[in-house]
Amino acid sequence: MASYVLRKVARKLPGMVIKPIPKPRPKITEGFGKRNKVGEICKNAGYKSVLLITDKTLHSLGYHTSIEESLEKNGIKCTLFYEINSEPNIDIIDMGRKKVAESEAECIIALGGGSVLDSSKMIAAGAKLKHLNTHALLLKFLPVDGGTLPIISIPSTAGTGAEFTVGAVVTNHRGTKCATVIVGLNVTNVILDNELMINTPRSVTAACGIDALSHGLEGFVASVDSGKVNEKKSMECVKLVLENLPKVLDEPKNIVARQNMCRAAFLGGNAINEQLAGYVHAFAHSIGAMYHIPHGNAIALCLLPVMYFQKYSCTDRLSALARFCGLADEETDDISASDKLLEALKELIDKCGFEKPEFINVEDYHELAERISNDAINYSPPITMRNDEIFLLLDNIRGKSSHI
Repeated sequence: MASYVLRKVARKLPGMVIKPIPKPRPKITEGFGKRNKVGEICKNAGYKSVLLITDKTLHSLGYHTSIEESLEKNGIKCTLFYEINSEPNIDIIDMGRKKVAESEAECIIALGGGSVLDSSKMIAAGAKLKHLNTHALLLKFLPVDGGTLPIISIPSTAGTGAEFTVGAVVTNHRGTKCATVIVGLNVTNVILDNELMINTPRSVTAACGIDALSHGLEGFVASVDSGKVNEKKSMECVKLVLENLPKVLDEPKNIVARQNMCRAAFLGGNAINEQLAGYVHAFAHSIGAMYHIPHGNAIALCLLPVMYFQKYSCTDRLSALARFCGLADEETDDISASDKLLEALKELIDKCGFEKPEFINVEDYHELAERISNDAINYSPPITMRNDEIFLLLDNIRGKSSHI
């Protein structure tokens, strides 16, 4: 009970902490194949040498070549680093810092998904904090006086929003994932190039899209006073996903819908920066880590049970969002409007075709509840859950009843 009271008292603290942290305000370049504008961007900024960071998969597909050609055309030296894998660790960050020093890079170009983007942010921070060893960078809050090395982010997925979020996750030498908030992150440009997503597998498109939606949705209902502009961005994120994810699932080559999903993911990143997340992420992180479920799939598994449970604590927000998305009108009462939004979310998740896992064990409930509560401390959800409520939701998520 004491821990519950403490969590309840501290629920709004993360939102207060994140508010004064400076956030990047990058210039956005959008459109099919627009990564070929990198050379022009770098020339205008006066860079002579850059480090291009990507992963082995994107490198094998050749998506980096148009960037290299653009840089060469503009007389800019480019050093390529493509050792990033799906679980970036401290050794990768150390290698990247050495590459920055060897190449005398004045800017990092990050081409890839969340792992590449997070690694690039940590490398950019480490490049300015030369007196610290790489392990010393893995702090809860990492201040970088004067800002990190400039970053041009080019996300290859439409989901994480990591192209300019101030957080980064890196695995340390003990195998523990460390989340770091970089105070002074300097993302100068973001290029939203839908060509990178055209051939994305349907399952990945679905998982990334639901992840983006969850960022906007949880941000909008969070107990954070982020102002009307940020609230509108989160609402727009949800609306864009509801309207465009079904289109890209049915028409993978629909470049308009793909670009709208890129935009939605970016707006979801803004929600993470300004409003944080909530219990959907706390449940998804904990279940995903214990049972090795990919993040987007775990989000899809947890989103509806959590949002239905929270419905009466944020009916005003959910109903406003339903009206903004065109799912209800001003004559619809708030409860009915909220239900229409939740129904639309259910239809979208059903269309995505996620499989419901059978491996969440009742024996794990107590450990999961502890993990979920500990993770939720990092957010500002609209409610604070007791352990018995977490157990109830775990029942709903696994689709079975228990007797805890």
